[in-house]
Amino acid sequence: MALFTNKNEQAKLQAMLSQCLPSDILSRIDFSSHCILPGFCDVHVHFREPGFSYKETIASGSRAAARGGYTAVCTMPNLNPVPDSPTHLSEQLARIREDAVIHVYPYGAITVGEKGEHLSDMDGMAEQVIAFSDDGRGVQQDDMMRQAMQKAKALGKLIVAHCEVNELLRGGYIHDGVYAAEHGHKGICSESEYAQIARDLQLVRETGCAYHVCHISTAESVELIRRAKAEGLDVSCETAPHYLVMDENDLQEDGRFKMNPPLRSTRDKLALIEGVRDGTIDMLATDHAPHSAEEKAKGLAGSAFGIVGLETAFPVLYTCLVKTGMLSPERLLELLVANPRTRFGITADSGVTVWDLEESFTVDPAQFLSHGKATPFTGWELYGKCLLTVCDGKIVYQSM
Repeated sequence: MALFTNKNEQAKLQAMLSQCLPSDILSRIDFSSHCILPGFCDVHVHFREPGFSYKETIASGSRAAARGGYTAVCTMPNLNPVPDSPTHLSEQLARIREDAVIHVYPYGAITVGEKGEHLSDMDGMAEQVIAFSDDGRGVQQDDMMRQAMQKAKALGKLIVAHCEVNELLRGGYIHDGVYAAEHGHKGICSESEYAQIARDLQLVRETGCAYHVCHISTAESVELIRRAKAEGLDVSCETAPHYLVMDENDLQEDGRFKMNPPLRSTRDKLALIEGVRDGTIDMLATDHAPHSAEEKAKGLAGSAFGIVGLETAFPVLYTCLVKTGMLSPERLLELLVANPRTRFGITADSGVTVWDLEESFTVDPAQFLSHGKATPFTGWELYGKCLLTVCDGKIVYQSM
């Protein structure tokens, strides 16, 4: 079994469990074979509430996260109402207080309605949001992003950017590569992502803003961020598990393979893996984006963008990267626990999760706790079963 933590850390985690678990449950944990880990942290999820509760709710999303070993997540602002003011944010905060079983930290929008035209009430929301993002849309106007960065710097908050140049999209919906050409699909070019990253990095040089890039998917994006870090800019980034273990060669004519950014080329995948290994990529985030079955049943062209990922992330990463020797267990924990918490200022909580890494299973979306069932990993054989997740001394998921 992979050794994820040292003896001192293991002892601390075991002590946490011993203090909060009833004896009958504690007796079922085999500390010699089960893997005890700190709760994971995902800085990029969509829980769809308020506004789109038919896709997901804070209750269902947080329970899905707990099943995946997560005890902290950050929820993106493409909601209704968009959290662009304290009033619009308040409904989401109320739902979080009432329904979340783990720690849920909301984003505030960068612009009003995420329309890119006017800055949101960043001052009014600053104390209640984890950072600012217009996720799902790139901020198109240079001066608008400049103003946002200046304001975020003054408030001591991160700008978290979905990077996408609208005029380069040209109606595309999968990667502009071999599969698109061979199957008659409209492609999304890589430049639509990395061109806006390059623009934003120049604005970071001007403003000194702390800046984080969402779900990078291209080799050029990795290299731009690598150079920015070498230059000393206050920059971080994430990618998602599916970009590390799949590429356009894995595409099928099914909406469960449609996400934004899309699965790109093998070259891009290998560059992302190298970026994870050398520290260019700071953290892994699922971009958990549930939709209804109807919205995902219209093929690659017609389906909504987005897949679910919280309940498969760790098993996918452990099976495909750690067990194969591509990534050390310690590095995976940095990407899932330490780095996201440090970068986003999320205080370490008392979250603990227990795994049986020797048990394999077949991914079956019907068993997901998330309302969303669209995953490209359906039918995959993975290792790692979550047995227990504890958050703030309470059992929030149990399968033992």
